[in-house]
Amino acid sequence: MFLYQLLNFFLVASKEKEDSKYDLSLYKRGDLLEVPRTLFTHFGIYLGDNRVAHLIPDILPAISKNKSAIAKMVTNNRLLLGVITKVASVRVDSVVDFAYGSEILINHMDKVCRQPALDGDEVARRAEKLLGSVTYSLLWYNCEHYVMYCRYGMAISYQTYQFCTTVRKIVFSRMSSYLTALCGVGILLYLGCVTPLTLLLTLLISFTIWMAA
Repeated sequence: MFLYQLLNFFLVASKEKEDSKYDLSLYKRGDLLEVPRTLFTHFGIYLGDNRVAHLIPDILPAISKNKSAIAKMVTNNRLLLGVITKVASVRVDSVVDFAYGSEILINHMDKVCRQPALDGDEVARRAEKLLGSVTYSLLWYNCEHYVMYCRYGMAISYQTYQFCTTVRKIVFSRMSSYLTALCGVGILLYLGCVTPLTLLLTLLISFTIWMAA
């Protein structure tokens, strides 16, 4: 009994310490909150009263009907599996659960986006209107698309743009064209199907990548 009370004391103390990390007076209704999460930056809209609306991938709703378990903080494992299965929802969490222990940036995107931010109440209303299950897409509809629509009226993602730009630089590079040609010829030789047509197609693919680089 004593050990249980002692453990409960430490858990409560830890929770209070975590809660005190975030000063709620800094956040206004309609603010865009930004935190680093796993391999990317996560975004949410502050609704007021310690509530943050955010679009987050989560595998748990697809495999369980336990509402209390689903309502708990989304762990990184749940999040990554949700990305893979494209299961997500726009949900409301506390600031602590949203931040997942990270420092929070407030309205940082105002410096990046050329479009002026909408009124705070309008931003929050848009965020609340979209609550519920959604089909997640890393490239076409993620947490950044959601908050950008709510705050600026356009569903865009700078993270997606940077990701696609990086992939393009890797795929459409001169080195990639060389490797494509060498691998293609190597596979043809291994399979014993080197003909003028297959060789031409292999070189054509490499040439296309070369021209796109």
